[in-house]
Amino acid sequence: MNGSQRQGVLDNARYLRRVRPLDPEEIAEYVEGHPHPAAVRQVLREHAVELGLLERENGTFVPVEDGPAGEEVDAGGGGEDRRVDLAFDGVETLPERYARRLEDLLVAEFGAGWPDGDSGDRLRERVRAFKTSYLRDESVEYDRLTALGYAVYHLPAYYAAVQYVLAELAADGLLPAELRVLDVGAGVGGPALGLHELLPGGTLVDYHAVEPSTAADVLTELLAETGRNFHTTVHRERAEAFDPDREGPVDVLLFANVLSELEDAAGTLGRYLDALADGGTVAALAPADRETAIGLREVERAVEREAGATVYAPTLRLWAGEHPAGECWSFDRKPDIEVPALQRRLDEGERGREADGPDGRSPGDGEFVNVDVQYAYSLLRTDGRERVSFTPDPDRVAKMADSERHVTDRVDCVGVKLSHDLGSGNPLFLVGDGSERVDHFAVLAESTTLNRTLEEADYGAVLWFENVLVLWNDDEGAYNLVVDGETVIDLVAR
Repeated sequence: MNGSQRQGVLDNARYLRRVRPLDPEEIAEYVEGHPHPAAVRQVLREHAVELGLLERENGTFVPVEDGPAGEEVDAGGGGEDRRVDLAFDGVETLPERYARRLEDLLVAEFGAGWPDGDSGDRLRERVRAFKTSYLRDESVEYDRLTALGYAVYHLPAYYAAVQYVLAELAADGLLPAELRVLDVGAGVGGPALGLHELLPGGTLVDYHAVEPSTAADVLTELLAETGRNFHTTVHRERAEAFDPDREGPVDVLLFANVLSELEDAAGTLGRYLDALADGGTVAALAPADRETAIGLREVERAVEREAGATVYAPTLRLWAGEHPAGECWSFDRKPDIEVPALQRRLDEGERGREADGPDGRSPGDGEFVNVDVQYAYSLLRTDGRERVSFTPDPDRVAKMADSERHVTDRVDCVGVKLSHDLGSGNPLFLVGDGSERVDHFAVLAESTTLNRTLEEADYGAVLWFENVLVLWNDDEGAYNLVVDGETVIDLVAR
């Protein structure tokens, strides 16, 4: 198709999109030279983001609807299609089509017996190596072997985690049906595939990945499994060098499991804030281990302080003008996903030059199974909006910044639940109100019908503590809010 024909297709599409669904066969009749409908369809696909068009299964194109992402429902019988709220019930498994594509890469690289012998040994050694590097907060160089090992071990859990985080934005109507995403440090594609799986069919996605390493090769292969309305571009550039304004305003700025690998994480993230569209959100995720989870909070606070970002969730600042200074090792935990066959095969593979794993570990002991969905996350915005709009009354409740003066007293206070049960005896939960100078833990000393909300509330819920006892825990260097039979706890907001 020549240039004038392409322009004819686009001119007709811009006019007809306001009238009726675009049929490539009809448009071909209107264009000089009558190009083949398949060529017309390809032009419409290439310009779908620019034109705001969704491609339907029957091959026609329709304008994407305004408003938040929702499921497109075919009314049938000539009636008008409609959209319903996006439904999300959690993640149980990595879809087979992604696992198959990843195994195709492994087979192409090592052969059908990739989990066994020398190739299996090399993969297992590499997984052990990057796991050790992460725990030591060391950088990891991504060659082909590392990228494939990383995909087998980490991709499934990352695929799940990002869906839980972005589902919060969807539930709040903050993922538009015409969605533009910039995924910084996209890696091998776990977050990208999770985003794709979360979004319903009526969503038009313009997805851009920034990934300079060999991981981009795996990412590109896996992105080929995404749908016709998930338009992808991979930028093989370093996050620090990439110009975020180049691609225009984005609705979601995704930093998933990458901030700990950047030399100046806060400065880099702060520079990217200008790329957010009005009403856009930064979604930053980190592994739940101590160093990276605490590091995420440090970045969050630096970007809030130095770049003017607002914390949308989960570590809310409930008191105006106050900012936390506690350690805040805070992370969410969701149900494990089903063990992917790829991980099972690597774990049980026949050893070659290594008869057993290190320290006497044997094949099939679960060393290479990773199905825990645990993650720290931060949602940031530039419009001042917070997920929960609640301002405590200083005449009624105590600020956690003032806990020192209330030690051995009973007080009323409010706080966000920032952990699951951390206790080895009595249930123990990290809580904060955004003013705390050191960490605060709610200790359930006596469970009653009036305080059981502490255990039952979700991570990120805002709770009202009535008549809670404030004590200093010298061993932990933290305050304990002792919840007993005299304490009442109510849910302020989820």
